[in-house]
Amino acid sequence: MSSSSIHHRKGSIVMNGDMESSDRESRMLKSLDVEEHAIEQEQQSYTEAEKRQLDKLYRKLDLRIIPALWCLYFLTSFGSNCYGLTLTMNAETKHSLIDSLQLTTHDTSTASALYYVGYIIFDVPMNLIMTKVSPQSWLARIVISVGLVYTCYSAVGSAGALIALRFISGTVGAGTWPGMSYYVSLWYPNDRSTRRIGYYFTAAQISAAVAGLVSAGFQKIDGNRGYYGWQWMYMVYGVITITVGISLLWWLPDRPFKVHEESNNKLMQLYSKYFTPRHPLNDDDRELHRRDLEHRYKLLQWTWKDVVNILTDLRLWPLTIMYFGVVGTGFGLAVFGTTIIKANDPSLTSIQVSLLYAPIWLFDLAGILIITPFADKFKRLRALTFSFACVIIIVGMIVTTYAKGPWNRYAGLLIAGFGLGPTVPICMSWSAEIFQPRYGDVGTAVSAAIVSGLGNLGSVTATYALYRGWPADAKRLYQYSNMMLVLMLGVSIVASGICHLIRNKVRQQ
Repeated sequence: MSSSSIHHRKGSIVMNGDMESSDRESRMLKSLDVEEHAIEQEQQSYTEAEKRQLDKLYRKLDLRIIPALWCLYFLTSFGSNCYGLTLTMNAETKHSLIDSLQLTTHDTSTASALYYVGYIIFDVPMNLIMTKVSPQSWLARIVISVGLVYTCYSAVGSAGALIALRFISGTVGAGTWPGMSYYVSLWYPNDRSTRRIGYYFTAAQISAAVAGLVSAGFQKIDGNRGYYGWQWMYMVYGVITITVGISLLWWLPDRPFKVHEESNNKLMQLYSKYFTPRHPLNDDDRELHRRDLEHRYKLLQWTWKDVVNILTDLRLWPLTIMYFGVVGTGFGLAVFGTTIIKANDPSLTSIQVSLLYAPIWLFDLAGILIITPFADKFKRLRALTFSFACVIIIVGMIVTTYAKGPWNRYAGLLIAGFGLGPTVPICMSWSAEIFQPRYGDVGTAVSAAIVSGLGNLGSVTATYALYRGWPADAKRLYQYSNMMLVLMLGVSIVASGICHLIRNKVRQQ
């Protein structure tokens, strides 16, 4: 696109002297539809051979990037799934985390809530840092930090220590989800991003399923060498996570194009030499990739005024409310899914509960694989696709609350899991689609961090105020807690409709 004023020099992208005037022109677009139309025109200018080459190069990038992001998200998600399971592991022998530390319901709800408070406070700062540093190094740092902290869980000995560790876990993990969304925006255009976000988002679901299966195995070695089953799980998980985090330094590629002058600092040059992997594309593919993404690589410099402008953009808040409802429901089921299953059928053993927990997230995976491709193909119907998925979750929660018999109620959890899958990827790709054309690099980073950070208040609500945080609801088989999640989902549906109505009517000049 000529308006981007970006020129390719020696394999990197740099701004020419007309960048400021070009920025002013881009900011004067009267509608995001103008931007989308320009991008579509650029794509239509490709020959059939170039289109096939584009598809081929993105598949090549998929093979390099998506598995790395998948492993990253799998391991960072595994810790939170682990925590929910350790609350009930070996409960029959009084060796669960709750019994070992003599935790009250207030302790568990406070610990869960503070985990998300850490995310909320630090999501935006962490993502802003990522715009200024090597993104692959920053993502690797997150994984290594998470592994170190969760290894410490195996030595926790009191409720206070657990609560502190939960807050630290949220702090070191902050920026994971918005950081990955930002990273994907560096390598993929928006019309290809939702599906990719969905691909690695499946890691959270597989992680939840595997955690349930793995916890069943660790319960078998409870007491081995004087450690509880939950302690063994944290130790093994921590070591594996640290190892994979270090490997990401050579596995994940850095930015596709250089956007900053190289540092003269010898230490930084040495780090770049040994810890920055080779570009995954050849020269011809890199040039075609540059053409396809040059609309993305503008407005790369930002000030705090830009951040304030994003925070005061009305379109940010419907997206945050959408995320609030679906993430609150998702983490409510992730942390307390075993609690719901056990309440519906008290005769189940803790191992059986862990095994029944896994299929919920396999259904979630199926929802991602089936529905997210439609969200990319029909971008203008994102609100409808999102609302349809929310309705599926609502149906599932109603079934699991009011159906007769434990197995019918369990089927409701599977239905809810299927609907949960595509909701979060839609929220993240939609925020990038709305905020990147006007605000550029910082728009993608800050919108993703705010949507996921403040949206995690839904997780706080589900984990602190509902289920174990609402002891009186246990006698009702968590009926009221389930219906509060349904109410949150209804608000998310309304918010998606509002976002659809105002997305091209706010700050278009």
